[in-house]
Amino acid sequence: MAEWFGKDVFKLGFGLMRLPKLEDGVSIDIPQVCKMVDLFIEAGGTYFDTAYVYDGGRSEEAAKAALVDRYPRDKFTLATKLNARVSTSEENAKQQLFTSLERTGAGYFDYYLLHAIGRGNIDTYNKYHIWDFVKEQKEAGLIRHWGFSFHADPELLDELLTEHPDVEFIQLQLNYADWDSEQVQSRKCWEVARKHGVSVTVMEPVKGGALANPIPAVQEIFKAADPDVSPASWAIRYVASLEGIITVLSGMSNVEQMEDNISFMKNFKPYTEDEYKVIEKVKEAMAAVPTIACTACHYCTDGCPMSIPIPEIFSVRNQQLVYNTIARAKNDYARATSEKGKASDCIQCGQCEAACPQGLPIITLLQECAENLE
Repeated sequence: MAEWFGKDVFKLGFGLMRLPKLEDGVSIDIPQVCKMVDLFIEAGGTYFDTAYVYDGGRSEEAAKAALVDRYPRDKFTLATKLNARVSTSEENAKQQLFTSLERTGAGYFDYYLLHAIGRGNIDTYNKYHIWDFVKEQKEAGLIRHWGFSFHADPELLDELLTEHPDVEFIQLQLNYADWDSEQVQSRKCWEVARKHGVSVTVMEPVKGGALANPIPAVQEIFKAADPDVSPASWAIRYVASLEGIITVLSGMSNVEQMEDNISFMKNFKPYTEDEYKVIEKVKEAMAAVPTIACTACHYCTDGCPMSIPIPEIFSVRNQQLVYNTIARAKNDYARATSEKGKASDCIQCGQCEAACPQGLPIITLLQECAENLE
């Protein structure tokens, strides 16, 4: 299934995970989503991506209101996902497909994915026999193509594609910032997909928005290379230029983002050698950002009287420094310190500094984290 799409096909996918909201912060702004859908389809877009768990089901309902109810079924393709981890039983997990069909009114799904496969949940998908279930539903006509989205190491991906050679496509987190990341391992996972000849849909090409508004040093590099295009365009075109890509999903949140993405994807041009050199400069600029040299050994937390998750806080701060993501960093910080001590709770006892193999000035660093993250 590696060559579903030709080079001239519109490779931008409309991700329905971050749709615009009304003033109440909960309800989706359907009129604006309708405008975004119209712009997308008018430009040649066809691929829409949602999931059973997105926005508590409101994303799938928005797909019905803004897309399915307004366009002939052969004008678009729709993807959604089954998340076994949120289910309480095998029956409950399998019911997600039928609930998704009811919410969207789509009749069938062009692409159906096992959602967010990783080492922590693979046993649940196996125990609930979800692999066999999706193949049965494909035979029943409710699914056209099936695959899975993946959040783990390339070794597990290789195992899964070997065990399930009939997988038709996979969804991977690919972007230039995570390309050689030890944690995400974008490049290695993409290489495994290519080895197995499996097509890829791309998620997080802009790293949750982090690459759309990078640090000033990165913005200067992009402006020097081409002052007329956005940082987001560099990120999306980077992964769209890879081999074996079905579509690159962009979780657009307003009409302006849709217009920007269409501007450089409607007449898509793959990266040139000079553009790859620009990205290497960008990576160097990001790597040069002074960050906290914490190795997450957790020696500092063993005796902390305030139960402060110091390595986790430092990790959030580093992400903020490298990617210039203030709002996201504060949300990540809130999750990291939930039911634990905050950086500002430090009583400066010095236990952590005495235990740190790196000799970090942890007390001072925690004060800095509190000032920037709380």
